[in-house]
Amino acid sequence: MENHFELNEVTKNLPKHLHKFIVKQPYEEYTAQNQAVWRYVMRLNVDYLKRVAHESYMEGLEKTGISVDSIPHMEGMNRILKEIGWAAVSVDGFIPPNAFMEFQAYNVLVIASDMRTIDHIEYTPAPDIIHEAAGHAPIIANPEYAEYLRRFGEIGSKAISSSKDYEMYEAIRLLSILKEDPSSSEKEITAAQNAVEELQKNMGELSEMAQIRNLHWWTVEYGLIGEISQPQIYGAGLLSSIGESAWCLTDKVKKIPYSLEAANVSFDITKPQPQLFVTPNFAELSFVLEQFANTMAIRKGGLSGVKKLINSKNLGTIELSTGLQISGRFSNVIELDNKPIYIQTIGETALANRDKELIGHGVAYHGEGFGSPIGKLKGINISIENMSPRDLEAYGIYEGKQVVLEFVGGVKVEGTAITGTRDLRGKIQIISFKDCTVTYKDTILFDPSWGVYDMAVGEEIVSAYSGPASLHSFEDVNKVSETKTHKIKYSDVDKELYGLYQKVRNFREKKNISEIDIEDINNKLIMKFSSDWLLLLELYELSVRNNFSIKKELLRRLEELKCNKSYTILIEKGIALCEN
Repeated sequence: MENHFELNEVTKNLPKHLHKFIVKQPYEEYTAQNQAVWRYVMRLNVDYLKRVAHESYMEGLEKTGISVDSIPHMEGMNRILKEIGWAAVSVDGFIPPNAFMEFQAYNVLVIASDMRTIDHIEYTPAPDIIHEAAGHAPIIANPEYAEYLRRFGEIGSKAISSSKDYEMYEAIRLLSILKEDPSSSEKEITAAQNAVEELQKNMGELSEMAQIRNLHWWTVEYGLIGEISQPQIYGAGLLSSIGESAWCLTDKVKKIPYSLEAANVSFDITKPQPQLFVTPNFAELSFVLEQFANTMAIRKGGLSGVKKLINSKNLGTIELSTGLQISGRFSNVIELDNKPIYIQTIGETALANRDKELIGHGVAYHGEGFGSPIGKLKGINISIENMSPRDLEAYGIYEGKQVVLEFVGGVKVEGTAITGTRDLRGKIQIISFKDCTVTYKDTILFDPSWGVYDMAVGEEIVSAYSGPASLHSFEDVNKVSETKTHKIKYSDVDKELYGLYQKVRNFREKKNISEIDIEDINNKLIMKFSSDWLLLLELYELSVRNNFSIKKELLRRLEELKCNKSYTILIEKGIALCEN
C-alpha cells in the first residue's frame, strides 16, 4: 500500500497506528491572502523576535528552511529537517494528546496544515501552520532543546488520561474549529465555549495527561528563558503570536521561576496568559521533566497505577515484576491493605514481554478480557516468580498436577496445571490451567466452563501506562476525531479580492511593477474592498520601495483605516516595517 506522506530517514520509523493522523498538506488551497498573512506575521516576528527571542530562534529559521515570504511546503521542510534528525508531518488540527506526544518521541513535529484567517492574524485558537512551522520548528535546531522535546514525547505518550480528558480534547477541538471558521454562527461558538467551560469546572483531580499537558503548555508553547527580570522567548505559542510576543514581556504578565509546580497550573487556550514560567536554561526543563516522570504510574506502578487505568476507560498496560505486560481496558481491581491482589480487563487483551507480544496471547485469544491474582502465595516465603523448577515441583506446581494456590490476599486458584511460559532468562511468567476455578471469598472470578485459565505470574505491579506494550497487538490505538476541520467556502467576491492579492504577489516576486499597476489595484480596492488593510499595506510597501508618488495617497488611506480599532496596531506596525 502506497503511503500518503513522504517517507524519509525519520518518518519511516513511525509506527503504523500514527499514519492515520497524517494528511496531505493542502498547499493548493492556500489563498493569496493566506500567503500575505503568513508574510505579514513572519516579517513582524523576525523584526521583533531577533531582539527578544532565544538566540536559537533566528539560527533555527535558517536551519529549518522556513521562508519569510511563503508558507512552507512540508516536503521542503522535511528535506532540511532531516539534517538535524527531525521531520514534519501535516495533520488536521488538534490530534489526541497521546498521539501528539508519540510523534514527538519519534522526532516528528506535527504541523496543523490550516492557515489562520486575516481576522485572527494576531492569535488563533486553532493550531495552524504559522504556530507549528514558524513557532516550533526553529527552536529544535538547538540540540539540547530538541532532546528535551523528544524525551517529553517519550514520557508524555505514556501518561494516563482520565475519561474527562478525552471529552475535553473533543470539546476544545470543536471550539477551535468553529472559532476559525468565518461562517460559524455566534450561537454555535457560544454553545461550544460553554461546553468547554462546563467541562473545565468538573474535571476533578488532574490526571497525569492533564498535568504533563500543563508542563508542555508552560514550556514548549508558552515558555520564557533566562533571567526573571529580562527573559527571552522560546515557546512556540509566543513566537507565533505577534500580539502575545510583545504582551508577554510587559509587567502585566507575572513571571514565575519554572518548577514542578507548573504541572498543577491549568491554562485557557482562548485567552492571553496571566502568568508565565521562566526557566534559567534548557537543562532545567529536562530536570523538571524527570521529576514529574518520577510521580507517574509508569515508574510507580502499584494500586494507584491500576486505578488510573480503570479511571481512564481506555487502553493501557501494566507490567508485573516478572516483566510480563498486560495490555487492555482495565475494568476492576481487588485490593487489600492498599495493594492490588487481583486485576481484570474487559474486552480485547494482549500479553507481552519487553514490548513484544507473546505468541498465542494476542487479542484473538484473549478477546473477552483477562484476570489474574497478584502477589505471593499464602504461607510460602518465596514468590512463584523466584521459584526454580525444583521449587515448583516441591510445592506441587507442575504439569498434570491438580493444584490449589491460595494467595495472601485471599484469591484461590484451583485446577490442573497444563504448562508454564518462561522468558529468555528462564523466569516463569504464565501458568496455564484446565478445569480451573478462581474465587475470591464468595465471588467466582473464573469458571471452568470458560476454557483454559492463564494465570499471570508476578508479585507486584511495577509499572502502569497508557497504550499497548506491543504496537502490533491492537488495530485501533488513538482514534481519529470525527469532528473535521471546516473547509472555508469562498464567495465570488472573496475570490476576486484574492485575485488582487495574487497580482500584487506576482509584482513583488517578478520585481516588475509600475505606478500604474499600483493605481489600478488601489482603485479596485476603493470601489469594492475599501476596508481591506493588508493588501493596501502591501501596495504601500511596494510604493515606498519604488518611491512612487502614490505612496502619500496610500498612507493617507491607511491612516483613515486606523480609526478601526481592530486594525490600528496592525497597521501601525506594518507601516513602521515598510518605512524601516
